[in-house]
Amino acid sequence: MGAVPDADLLDRLADALRAGLPVVIPTDTVYGVAALPGVPGATSRLFALKDRGSDTPLAVLVADAAAARALVTPLPDPVVRLTERLWPGPLTLVLPRAEDISWWDLGGDARTVGVRCPSHPLVRALAERVGPIATTSANRHGQPTPTTAAEAAASLAGPVAVVVDGGPLAGVASTVVDATRPDWRVLRHGALSLSDLEAVADAD
Repeated sequence: MGAVPDADLLDRLADALRAGLPVVIPTDTVYGVAALPGVPGATSRLFALKDRGSDTPLAVLVADAAAARALVTPLPDPVVRLTERLWPGPLTLVLPRAEDISWWDLGGDARTVGVRCPSHPLVRALAERVGPIATTSANRHGQPTPTTAAEAAASLAGPVAVVVDGGPLAGVASTVVDATRPDWRVLRHGALSLSDLEAVADAD
C-alpha cells in the first residue's frame, strides 16, 4: 500500500467519519468528499455538499478486493479478472448489491453499488480502519473538480470536518463499468481505456 499514512491523521479522519461527518481526502485520481455509508444520514450530507440530488450515485472505496466482495453478489470470472489485474487503480465496477447493505443510501439504483479499490495509501489505510467509504468528487455538481485541497473544500456547499492536503491533483477520473450483466458496458470513460478492460476481461 505504499508509505504508511500518519496515524494521528488517520485517527482524526476515522473519528469524523464515525461521527457521520464528511471529510475531503486525496485519491489516486482527484480530490473526493467522503462519508461512511453505514452511518445514518452521513451520505445525505454528501449530496447536500455537492448541491445535487441523489439520482447520481456515490461510489464506495474499499481497502482491497476482499472488502469489495463483501458488498456484492458473487462475481463472474471476467469481473474477477478485472479486480485481480486492475485493482488497486482507477476502475469503478457497478455490481449487484449484497442484501446486507441494501439499506445504504448511495443514491441511484438501490439494487447496485459502484465499488473501487484505489491505489492511494491513505484511502486504503482509512478504509481498512473504518470500512467502505462512500466518496464522490469534491466539487459542486456540474463544476470542474479543483486540483488542490483548499479549493476542493471551498468549492463545496458547506463545511467539512477534516481536509487532507495531498498536494496538487489533476488526475483523470476512474473509468466506470456496469458489470451487472454479462455484456458489461462502460458508463464513464476515464483513466482506463475500453481496450485495457477488454484485454483483461477476455484473457484466459
